[in-house]
Amino acid sequence: MTNPAPSDKALVPFVSVDHMMQLIHHVGVEDMLRGLADYIEADFRRWQLFDKTPRVASHSAEGVIELMPTSDGEVYGFKYVNGHPKNTAEGLQTVTAFGLLADVASGYPVLLSEMTMLTALRTAATSALVARLLAPAGAATMAMIGNGAQSEFQSLAMKAICGITEVRLYDTDAAATAKCARNLAGMGLTVSTCSSPEEAILGAKIITTCTADKQYARILTDNMIGAGVHINAIGGDCPGKTELAPGILERSDIFVEYPEQTRIEGEIQQLAADHPVTEIWQVLTGQAKGRISSRQITVFDSVGFAVEDFSALRYVRDQIRQTSFCHMLDMLADPDDPRDLFGMLQRAKT
Repeated sequence: MTNPAPSDKALVPFVSVDHMMQLIHHVGVEDMLRGLADYIEADFRRWQLFDKTPRVASHSAEGVIELMPTSDGEVYGFKYVNGHPKNTAEGLQTVTAFGLLADVASGYPVLLSEMTMLTALRTAATSALVARLLAPAGAATMAMIGNGAQSEFQSLAMKAICGITEVRLYDTDAAATAKCARNLAGMGLTVSTCSSPEEAILGAKIITTCTADKQYARILTDNMIGAGVHINAIGGDCPGKTELAPGILERSDIFVEYPEQTRIEGEIQQLAADHPVTEIWQVLTGQAKGRISSRQITVFDSVGFAVEDFSALRYVRDQIRQTSFCHMLDMLADPDDPRDLFGMLQRAKT
């Protein structure tokens, strides 16, 4: 017996890693970073429409596996993501992810996508969007401390969205720094490799930390940070994992995505539960102030939030329309009679 071809209702667009890379090159890396930032900003400006909850995390000694859901009332989205710092020593990615969008009215999925590559892009786009709001005027140099998988994306996002012209690299693994410098060659940035974090931050008005160790760390100590800088702290993203000395936080104005999640996972887990923070959506909508002086220290305590993934998936869904950058997956059962799923099964018997 020949099984009938799946109906249109059964098919869901799937963006594979290969198609995602093709899409990125079709759009252009920097243009895609700017586009993602625009979608993230648009969704942060309608923040109050979204369902918001801290991600559901399953922790182990080796790492964490998380689900990150949200909805704007019309579209539902979630991301599956892991974080396993030991993986690179075994030839594996520290972070892998995939995501889904669904129509709230029917519950039917409308997009399934890889998100390992996309998460790197949306994380960098978010960092640069916030730095554009908070960094000192005229900031042209960024220190990139931690030169793993995220470092090139962060550097290019800061160039594309904030206009930086120089990036200063440091990692405890010199091979990681060499890799990052090699990948950024010819990308329009002046790239310096540094032998210490202190050297990296010299002259930098934007400092980005993105390290992977699952521990309380002091990548930046209190005496390293002077007035008039913006810090993107993006490596800390689970309980017990931080990058900044508490003294830096005490002297800074701190900005977050979603306090209920950041107080558990971010740098501010080191502070009192009522330590004041400002939500980024409030700055974008004019309900709160961002940078108010040239000597102010601002910190974006970023742990990643589901709305950013929702925005990234929205962007991809819009970009792949009328293109070949997806497969149509036979993912949903569609019997002739919605009440006769078993009959559909029986008719497929050969």
